[in-house]
Amino acid sequence: MRSVAVYCGSSPGFNPVFRAAAEALGRTLAQSACTLVYGGSHAGLMGAVADAALAAGGKVIGVIPDALVSREVAHRGLSELQVVGSMHERKARMAELSEAFVALPGGIGTLDEIVEMFTWTQLGIHRKPCAFLNIGGYYDSLLAFLRTMVAQGFLRQAQVDQLVVAERIEDLLPHLAAAQPHPAGRLADIDRELAQTRP
Repeated sequence: MRSVAVYCGSSPGFNPVFRAAAEALGRTLAQSACTLVYGGSHAGLMGAVADAALAAGGKVIGVIPDALVSREVAHRGLSELQVVGSMHERKARMAELSEAFVALPGGIGTLDEIVEMFTWTQLGIHRKPCAFLNIGGYYDSLLAFLRTMVAQGFLRQAQVDQLVVAERIEDLLPHLAAAQPHPAGRLADIDRELAQTRP
């Protein structure tokens, strides 16, 4: 795997294990000769993953909207900083540059980014794996809610099964490399499955 997009908080969070995980992921990507693609900020977990990758000799590409550059949150020490016009362009560009998508702990923006990439898999827009790095059980409640979606007929188990969920950094890249995502959650398939289960 040559490039991975990492989504994570622009804040460090309250638990120091989150920052440690971001730094470990940055080092791991660099040591694996895998380019880190991320949101281009110097702050929070975003800055931590980028700084760790750079310190380990890795390549880091940041993609940031112009409005955020003007607020002086852009990381100025990256291998490459790409400035785009909007948040939508940022997500699209990061998707183009990356072969897989990983969510570290983060807020609504992080959730928005990884869920959109997961949706694109469901719709067959790409076949790139999506992963949650579930440090300290951070994503346990979200994963439980996905199971609720399955139970209520809004999501297929086959689609959920394609998500990579790792609790350890060392498990992440091997699981991503082995993943074979496919558009298993098309609405027509869901409707057909529901029809088969109705009495």
